[in-house]
Amino acid sequence: MNLVLHRLGRFTGNDEGQDLLEYALLIALIALVAVAAVAFAGSQVNTIFQNIGNQLAAVV
Repeated sequence: MNLVLHRLGRFTGNDEGQDLLEYALLIALIALVAVAAVAFAGSQVNTIFQNIGNQLAAVV
């Protein structure tokens, strides 16, 4: 029983790669949100310029 607790303690105490994984997941989440925001904003901006172009074409 002592051996199992000792190995379990070593397994949970080893967190060398944990910080790197957390940062990688955080960067991936930020990148995903940024791509979604740019895609949404891009379609909105396209609509605005289409409206401006249509109004200019109607005046000319």
